[in-house]
Amino acid sequence: MKPIAKKRGQKLSQRWEQFSERAREGSREHIQENIIDRLPHAKRVRLLILEWCLLIVIITSLALTQAFWYSQSYSVQAYVDGGTYIEATTGRVNTLNPLFATTNSEKVLSKLMFATLSTIDYSGHVGLGLAASITPDDTGKVWAVTLRDGLKWSDGEPITLDDVLYTINLAKDPTVNTTYSSNFAGVTVERIDNTLFFALPSAYADFDATLNIPILPSHILGEVSSSQLLEHSFSTSPVTSGAFTFNAMQNVSGDGEKIVYLASNPYYYKSEPMLNSFAIHTYSDPEDIVTAISTGEVTATAELSAVYRDQMSSELIYEKQTAIASGVFAFLNTTSPLLNNLSVRQAIQKGINMSEIRSVLGYEFPLDYPILSSEIELNEYPELPAYDLTAAKEAITAAGVAGQTLRLATTNSGYFPQLAEILKIQLEELGFVVDLSISAPGQEFFVNVIRQRDYDILLYEVELGADPDLFAYYHSSQSSNSGLNLSNYANALVDDLILGARTSMDLSARVSKYETFLRRWVNDVPAIGIYQASLTYYFNRNVRAFSEEDRLVYATDRFVDVEYWAVNKSAKNRTP
Repeated sequence: MKPIAKKRGQKLSQRWEQFSERAREGSREHIQENIIDRLPHAKRVRLLILEWCLLIVIITSLALTQAFWYSQSYSVQAYVDGGTYIEATTGRVNTLNPLFATTNSEKVLSKLMFATLSTIDYSGHVGLGLAASITPDDTGKVWAVTLRDGLKWSDGEPITLDDVLYTINLAKDPTVNTTYSSNFAGVTVERIDNTLFFALPSAYADFDATLNIPILPSHILGEVSSSQLLEHSFSTSPVTSGAFTFNAMQNVSGDGEKIVYLASNPYYYKSEPMLNSFAIHTYSDPEDIVTAISTGEVTATAELSAVYRDQMSSELIYEKQTAIASGVFAFLNTTSPLLNNLSVRQAIQKGINMSEIRSVLGYEFPLDYPILSSEIELNEYPELPAYDLTAAKEAITAAGVAGQTLRLATTNSGYFPQLAEILKIQLEELGFVVDLSISAPGQEFFVNVIRQRDYDILLYEVELGADPDLFAYYHSSQSSNSGLNLSNYANALVDDLILGARTSMDLSARVSKYETFLRRWVNDVPAIGIYQASLTYYFNRNVRAFSEEDRLVYATDRFVDVEYWAVNKSAKNRTP
């Protein structure tokens, strides 16, 4: 049986070889006859061949174009998770403890790493942060606060009312000089079950804005004495509750320049950020920031005013202007020998050509009063005196102050030097000899000029806040060198109006008191409004930063939606 099968296999193999040989020979003959032998005749039909080739190219191109258009109909370039956002800031980083944040860099890091009980929401009003509810009683003297469920620190430990109680008591401690100490003077806090009750010495309608305070972890710092708080490792490597958590800090230069690296916090109460990381690069010189953002060393900055617009020549840099609740005023020192005369202040008010001063501004909005419409809507505003140079000069001459030296002080940031120069010329035109002092902004200016009230007129920017609380700037109790009554303004009626407005829970009553206050403010001239400040934000146009629709109160409120910021893009299918 095996020999027979073997013979059959050999025959099949021989037949397959013969078939293959005949096929190869036939292929050679076919190629020779139909291609090689006909090549000499191709010249005769070369146009036809070219037309066919072009037709094939056109059909292929149309097919590819159709495929591309079709893909665009169902896909889009969208921002995706990942990447690092680098923002340039000014000011040293001396501590990462948010209760002691004073420089711009420290305030930005505090906002990125620590959540607050209340917060400024997208509309520019006070909303809820870590708190689930913030509710006053009928008197406005007792406020109840509860927390959201499921809150966690970046180390996974729960955020509790014990943390809040610890933080508030720390802020109240007179031996601990935090930036929030004055907010809780006279306030007592008591915990009952799952609620904290804040008892105020007097009613305060805007107390919820005071609770915009970062919370510290009591499970880490609860046993640390207040005297050792700043030296604790928490100040250099904190556990956080905000959108990002601390990763590392790098010293870049000997003059304090640093890079602080943050990583996304998976326990952030809103949602984990799209960015993998966020870095803060600190600088001491604004010109270095201009170079850094122009070369792509950093992604963005909020430290440069619109004055630097012409230096941002790159097409990749986008400029966004957003109004903030801050105002620039010329504060008149009502206790200085030159300006303690009401008629002199009124003459200066009438003799300043505000249109000329405001002509140097960019996107900033004119601001005539210390109350913003975004804070509270008033029914009427007092009329400002019309510009009258002749009448103003006559009043100054009559007061016997013509030819006297007036000290004008400001800082060399933003538009201030330009505004000060124009104001100097106008004051000289009124008859004064003007001593203009332009200093570097910072702690030295605050201590030596502002605290000492070493000026007759101060050109300066102050925060107005989400609500119209005028106590800090115009109540007589704040006219000492530790307060912010930069005009040293004292008026008993105004004091009553300010206290009455901040303690009234009735909106119509508050409106009435603020309208009366503004009439006194315009008449007494403790300050002259110039413009509402804005945040100038330069950033790479290929990234997504804060929404154009966000209304900011403070510059750091730009981080209200930081969980949606992104630097990476990818094609994604459209949803039907």
